[in-house]
Amino acid sequence: MRKLSPGRTVVSYIWALSPIYTLGMGTSITMIIAAVRVRSVLLWLMQPVYLALVILGFATAGSEDGTTGDTVFLAVFLTLVTIGTGHAFFLRRRVFSPAEADLLKQAELDVHRRRELRAQAAEVARRSPALAVEMRIGRPDLERSYDDGGLIDVNHAPASVLAEIPGMTPELAARVVQVRSDTGGFISAEEAATLADLPPMLTPQIAEYGVFLR
Repeated sequence: MRKLSPGRTVVSYIWALSPIYTLGMGTSITMIIAAVRVRSVLLWLMQPVYLALVILGFATAGSEDGTTGDTVFLAVFLTLVTIGTGHAFFLRRRVFSPAEADLLKQAELDVHRRRELRAQAAEVARRSPALAVEMRIGRPDLERSYDDGGLIDVNHAPASVLAEIPGMTPELAARVVQVRSDTGGFISAEEAATLADLPPMLTPQIAEYGVFLR
């Protein structure tokens, strides 16, 4: 199960503690929220029980001390607070974990962001190769503070880094390193693919992730 963000964690604890600070009377609403979020038939089947206890609690709330009604109220209060809180904490992570649609949307946003970063860094490399070298664009193997979106300097990165290009195997990466050593480097993805005799499917991937700094 995915780790909750700090914000979701805080909200989840506030929700899970609601049976306590509502004195048990909000437990039914707490469990309805859980049933809606988790989409559990079992949780929905339990709703009448929680609702009945809440109604019974309200009905006996004004009973005189020592009477049967007072005893019933105390038992209902303790049940809603203890059982409700324990149940809420048991469900907390499931209730507040991002929905699959949210996860998919976040994954799409992350991909787009990485593409934008690669495009920006590639433009820096095109405009000022010396600056790109100083910024260590395409060199995740070196210490740096600039996020280039996953670009790889095909002319200088070690084979282990080249192998991170989608579709690039360690064997193909080693071949690229050998050919660039023999030829002095490449000027484009097409040249690298041709000289290193790489599979055609790799050319678009090298073009997407590669820079060719001299």
